[in-house]
Amino acid sequence: MNRKTLIITAAAAAAAVIAAFGLSLYITYKKPNTVKEGVILIYRDADYQDVEDSLKASGTIKNLKSFGRAARKRNLAAHFEPGRYVISPGMSNQYIIRMIANGWQTPAKVTLRGYIKTLDRLAAFLGRNFEADSAAFTTVLKDTAMIDSLGFLPETFIGMFIPNTYEFYWTSSPRNVVMRFKKEYETFWSGERDRLAKEIGLDRNEVMTLASIVIGETNNAGEMPKIAGVYMNRLHRGMRLQACPTVIYAHLDTEPGLRRLLHRHLQIDSPYNTYRIKGLPPGPIAIPTVTAIDAVLNYEKSSYLYFCAKPEFDGTHNFATTYSQHKANSRAYNKAYREREASRKASNAA
Repeated sequence: MNRKTLIITAAAAAAAVIAAFGLSLYITYKKPNTVKEGVILIYRDADYQDVEDSLKASGTIKNLKSFGRAARKRNLAAHFEPGRYVISPGMSNQYIIRMIANGWQTPAKVTLRGYIKTLDRLAAFLGRNFEADSAAFTTVLKDTAMIDSLGFLPETFIGMFIPNTYEFYWTSSPRNVVMRFKKEYETFWSGERDRLAKEIGLDRNEVMTLASIVIGETNNAGEMPKIAGVYMNRLHRGMRLQACPTVIYAHLDTEPGLRRLLHRHLQIDSPYNTYRIKGLPPGPIAIPTVTAIDAVLNYEKSSYLYFCAKPEFDGTHNFATTYSQHKANSRAYNKAYREREASRKASNAA
């Protein structure tokens, strides 16, 4: 083999080595290594094995060995941040490693819906959506000093949480989450809603309290302003609200599944028993929906003082201006209810 041939052979071999090395680098770092979109959660006390286990469980990585090699060479075990990370199709090992190492989290959408009744239940909901658990949220939500600093009482605090879809980082602390809800509360109330509340003679907490009663009475958005109007009429006349949802709330600890009230339930000694007290209860009986809040602020002006569920059981109500009319509506409903229950029992016995 002459000198020229040796040079060509050596050059070819070197090129092959370089190509192989380049291909290896490409496969290890640059080649897309994901097969589908998924989410991984890395907790603050996680180690590198937890990271790999989360990736494996997500089913997003095509070649875990390739990722492991890249992670070891980049010393990911010593440099990763806790968080919620979205793995997308087409991502390379290098990008995933950089994302985890630099804490490039993707915010999570958290949708708070209405009618969460207690701070404990709110804490449970939040604990399912963040790294912090429900116990951590409970501690913050029941911090009376913090509640006072935000301008609320323990009884009214649940009204600070406005239903909506929010974006949060999964690792947000409970206190930061609460402060974000406070900011959103102020934004929600600024301007028109504050003007309307002043116009109808209620403050924010009173609006939230009445709205929580309205949503407890009906899910029918079209009826909410009319029901709110009934309660406003009763407040203006100094009548007791006699709102069944408040009595159910008063029995929450002793009869959490209570749905249909009996006479004995109306005797409970509670500031939430609006069959015994006049005016509004001390605070909201649940987080009201935005629809219910706006229904109170824009309540329907009428002469109605009473309402009763319709005997058709369609979720709507008959309204009355006099007690005699209301009693007739109640008798029709109770008759239909007894007949329906008798029919149901007969069907079950057959």
